[in-house]
Amino acid sequence: MTLPIRIAPSILAADFAKLGQEVRDVTAAGADWIHLDVMDGHFVPNISFGADVIKSLRSYSDATFDCHLMISPADPYLEAFAKAGCDRITVHAEAGPHLHRSLQTIRNLGKKVGVTVNPATPLSAIENVLDDVDLILIMSVNPGFGGQKFIPAMAGKIAAAKSLIGDRPIELEVDGGVTVETAPIVGKAGGNVLVAGSAIFKGASVEAYRTAISDLRSAAGAGRS
Repeated sequence: MTLPIRIAPSILAADFAKLGQEVRDVTAAGADWIHLDVMDGHFVPNISFGADVIKSLRSYSDATFDCHLMISPADPYLEAFAKAGCDRITVHAEAGPHLHRSLQTIRNLGKKVGVTVNPATPLSAIENVLDDVDLILIMSVNPGFGGQKFIPAMAGKIAAAKSLIGDRPIELEVDGGVTVETAPIVGKAGGNVLVAGSAIFKGASVEAYRTAISDLRSAAGAGRS
């Protein structure tokens, strides 16, 4: 199944002094999803923001709020992020011992379900939950910081995940080092949701964001052809 290419700007790279306006601007510029990187300083070596910040941003955009929880444990906080307005909630396979339970909880909260794996984690870690998710997120950098370079070996992992998905209507998202140079690699491997931070927000204007989003979409599309 071929799903449309979606661009999901990560607000981790936005100007936090005017975060609401940044979300509004990048939505106006054509973002399909707003990617929300939640970090706890424990599971990953950084701290970003939590459910209250996401709740305050919800009124600034009608785009899908794509929440990537880089926290451990995740289960105690799933309801809070659901109530904050997240449309999709993704948890790490490495973040807790009961992945299936976490995914069930997200589903029961009425949200789309995502699962993600770090670069060193094999896809076998998620094989037994494929029928329980709407999205697989492949980390193409080690999580925790923006602005890192795409790990080349992850191209093969994206392709393997696409093969694993088969005919299931599962979105295949890629996060880390996505630029106009690496977007064709992602598109060719089968990724359809591209998370990008600094590649989009470096322009600091709606027009710059629109150009960056359009260029990423075109580059990923070129990789498919």
